[in-house]
Amino acid sequence: MQPIRNTQNSVCVLKFGKEPYQVEVNTATRDALFRTVEERITNGSGFALATLNLDHLTKLPVDPAFLSAYRAHDLVVADGRPVVWLARLAGAKIDLMPGSDMIVPLCEICAALSAPIALVGSSDAALEGAAKALCARVPGLVVSYSHAPPYGFDPAGRDADRIFASLTASGAALCFIALGAPKQEVFAARGRSQSPGLGFVSIGAGLDFLSGHQVRAPKVMRMLALEWMWRALQSPKRMFPRYARCFAILPGLVMQALRHR
Repeated sequence: MQPIRNTQNSVCVLKFGKEPYQVEVNTATRDALFRTVEERITNGSGFALATLNLDHLTKLPVDPAFLSAYRAHDLVVADGRPVVWLARLAGAKIDLMPGSDMIVPLCEICAALSAPIALVGSSDAALEGAAKALCARVPGLVVSYSHAPPYGFDPAGRDADRIFASLTASGAALCFIALGAPKQEVFAARGRSQSPGLGFVSIGAGLDFLSGHQVRAPKVMRMLALEWMWRALQSPKRMFPRYARCFAILPGLVMQALRHR
């Protein structure tokens, strides 16, 4: 991990991981993120936003397509307290910005700009529930497109291209993607060329939380940085191996952070 001062926009860019698999957190604060998203939606330049966490850092060195997709993203924020803590060890301060927490604020920006949104991923029932929940919480929000790809969906295949065509035709300005890593990031990176005027935001289980199809950890557990434990207990066969891999890479990341402090 290496903090770098970007003199063009005075943003601290943090590199995470070992070369040649490093990726950058290039948006350090919520204010900077919301300001950039508003500007890009207003001028129609589009963007792709990824939320970096330890699980991603375990996948990047072993998945070239994932690494390439990540590096194609315009905006990368810190999702998960370990990423924030590692940044502090390296001498930099960045905000915690989980994808699930970004959905409503980003929808509020879209509603204020009269910019419709789209939902891709999860299941039809979850998308319907998430759309209703968002429209209830954000007055004036319009969901112009919703699609749940079938099992085995290829985010770089022809089915994805048809979705991009539909997204463009729908008039959506921002698309929330709930396909899980690495599919959602690969889909978002491809969307930058297929639907360049759209913003793509990868949010994992965020839509399932909104619709009630998954129960998010209680707020007190999130405040105590124990959301990972909640998720592991909800789905132990899937999540315990994932978190074991995350814990395994932590010592090396801590040493990198201390070297660059």
